[in-house]
Amino acid sequence: MLKQHLQQKLLQKLSPQQIQFIKLLQVPTVALDTRIKEELEENPALEDPSLMSLDEPKGEYDDLNEDREDYDQESREESGMDEFNVEDYLQDDQSNDYSTSYNNNDDDEEKKETPIAIESTFFESLQEQLDLVPLSDTDFIVGKQIIGSLDDDGYLRRPITSMIDDLAFSQNVMVEEEDVLEMLKVIQSFEPPGIAARDLQECLSLQLKRKDTHNPIIKKAITIVEHHLDEFTRKHYDKLEKSVGLNSEELKEVVAEILRLNPKPGDSNQVTTKQLQIIPDFHITNNDGTLILTLNSKNAPELRVSRSYMDMFDHYDKAAQKDKKLKEAVQFVKQKLDSAKWFIDAIKQRQQTLLKTMNAIMHYQYDYFLTADERKMKPMILKDIADKIGMDISTVSRVANSKYVQTEFGTFLLKSFFSEAIQTETGEEVSNKEVKKILEDCIGNEDKRRPLADEKLTEILKERGYNIARRTVAKYREQMNIPVARLRKEL
Repeated sequence: MLKQHLQQKLLQKLSPQQIQFIKLLQVPTVALDTRIKEELEENPALEDPSLMSLDEPKGEYDDLNEDREDYDQESREESGMDEFNVEDYLQDDQSNDYSTSYNNNDDDEEKKETPIAIESTFFESLQEQLDLVPLSDTDFIVGKQIIGSLDDDGYLRRPITSMIDDLAFSQNVMVEEEDVLEMLKVIQSFEPPGIAARDLQECLSLQLKRKDTHNPIIKKAITIVEHHLDEFTRKHYDKLEKSVGLNSEELKEVVAEILRLNPKPGDSNQVTTKQLQIIPDFHITNNDGTLILTLNSKNAPELRVSRSYMDMFDHYDKAAQKDKKLKEAVQFVKQKLDSAKWFIDAIKQRQQTLLKTMNAIMHYQYDYFLTADERKMKPMILKDIADKIGMDISTVSRVANSKYVQTEFGTFLLKSFFSEAIQTETGEEVSNKEVKKILEDCIGNEDKRRPLADEKLTEILKERGYNIARRTVAKYREQMNIPVARLRKEL
C-alpha cells in the first residue's frame, strides 16, 4: 500500500534576476558591449538612447485606441485583466528608475579607430610560393594537401599514409609515399626556413642547412641537432664537449647559433591583429598622494525602458473592454517590460558591485598602489574583501577573476593582488608576493654559469628572516615560470 506523507525541506534557489546578475558580473568589459547588443535585439522594450533618433514617432497607437473604446465594461470584467498595475509601468522618463546613466569623464574613452594592417596569412604565403613552382597537376594537388595539413606553428604532424588516404578519398588522386615525400622537400624549401618539418629536430636541421654549411660552427651545430639534441635541450654541455670534440669557446658559438633558430616558423607570418585586447574595468590615478578610482564608462551604458511600450499600457488602461487577443498582447508587453527592468537593474547592480569591490581592494593595498612596490603588498584573500564589503566570497571571486585595473605603472588582473600570508621570524605576516619578488631578484642577479639551486635560494630566504621550506621555494619558482638551476645555466 502506497503511503503518503508530508515533508518540509529548506532549499536555496536563485531567482532568474540573481542568475542574470551573476552572469553579467563575470562578463569582462570587452564582452559586455556584445552582451548588451544581444539583449537589445531580443527585447524591443529595452532601448539605448545613444542609438536612437531624437525625433520619436507619435500617434502610432491612435487607431488602436479608437478600436478599443468600442468594447463594453462587461467584457472587461470577464477577461480578468485587472491583475496588471499599470501605474508601475507609467513613469515619466525624467524620474524613471529603470534607466542607466553614468558620467565617468574618462579621457581614455574617446572613440578612436585602430588601423588594421593588411597582411597575407601564413597559408596564403605558402600557396603563393607554390603557384610559382612549375609542377604537374598531380604534384600541385599534393602540394596543396601538404600546405593544408600544416599546423599553425608550421609543422606537418599528419602521417604521410593518412595524407595519401585523404588524397585518394577527397581528391581522387592516387599517389605513392615517395611522391608525397618528394613534394614535401619542395614545400620545405619555401620561406620561412624550417617550414613543413615533422618534428623540432628536422625543423632546426632545415634552418641550419640553409646557412653556410662550409662554416665549421654550422657543421658542428648540425651534428649536435641531428645526433645530440637531447643533451642540448637538457644543457649537458660537458657531455657535448666530449661527444662533438669542442672546447668551451667553440661550444658557446655553436649554442648561440642554435638558439638563434626559430622553433615555430609558422608564427613568423601570423597576423597579429587577432590578439585579445584587454580593456580595463577600472582606472586608478595618483593625485598628489591621493588615489582616485573611476569606473570605465563601457561598464555603464545608458539604457532605458521603451516609452512606446509603456504607452501601450496607457492605452490599455483607457480601453473600455479587452478581448482574448488584447490580453495576450498586454501579457507579452508586460513580459518584455519586466525583462527590460531586470536587465537594467542587473547592469546597475553590476556597476555598484564592481566599484564597491575595487574600492575595498584599493584601500586594502593603498601603499602598493601609491608606490608600485610589490614588497609593500599586504597578504589578502577573498574573505578579507568579502567581509569588508559584506558580500559573499563567490561574488568577490567573480569580480577578481575577470576584471582588470589600469594604474600608472601597468594594467593588472584583480586576482594578482590576492596573496597568501607568510610569517617571518619576528612574527610579522607578509605577502608571498614579497617572497617571490626576492626570489626573482636573486635569480636575476645570479651567475648564469653557476645558477642558484632551490636549496641555496632557501638558505638566502632564511638569512633574510623568511622561514620557508625548499618545496615552497620550488612551488613559487614554478608559479613564476622560472626553470630549475640546470636549465638556467649559460656558457
